[in-house]
Amino acid sequence: MVRVTVLAFAACALALSTGVAGTIQTANPLDRLSFMIGKWEGVAEGQPGKGTARREYARVLNGTFVRAVHWGQYPPQEKNPKGETHEDEGFFSFDKARKRIVFRQFHTEGFVNTYVEDADSTPARIVFISEAIENIPVGFRARETYVVFGPDAFEEVFEMAEPGQAFEVYSRTRFKRVKEPEKQP
Repeated sequence: MVRVTVLAFAACALALSTGVAGTIQTANPLDRLSFMIGKWEGVAEGQPGKGTARREYARVLNGTFVRAVHWGQYPPQEKNPKGETHEDEGFFSFDKARKRIVFRQFHTEGFVNTYVEDADSTPARIVFISEAIENIPVGFRARETYVVFGPDAFEEVFEMAEPGQAFEVYSRTRFKRVKEPEKQP
């Protein structure tokens, strides 16, 4: 009897570890970000003025992470007489303990933002709220919201909050997917 029980336990363990059992979820939790994968161009406006942006998202390191590379240009204008160029890179990962996506973003200005996905996110509106920001006065917070308009368009709203204050929109960028030219035979 003990031998049968041990064999049954071993068979169940093998089925669970190989995914044979139908109740095991093996999907990549970052699949919720699949709509982002590819190249994007956008129009930005907000506190730095009006500008343009380019972004690329790619799965990296065997799909364990999603990498985001961003470049934005705000030409000289009344709101921003000197203009500015902004670059940042980031990585989305999945924290199994919290069951949340985490986004770490590195800016040319030296800021490093660590965001955690908000529990109220939906497939059409993914929200990340900062849990830490390096190289900025204590108490500042940031929020990134991605509003999905379909497979080829989304909007990113970046908000900031000074210590003890409510979030205010810093910039809003509407992205459209860059269509790769079809390869000629």
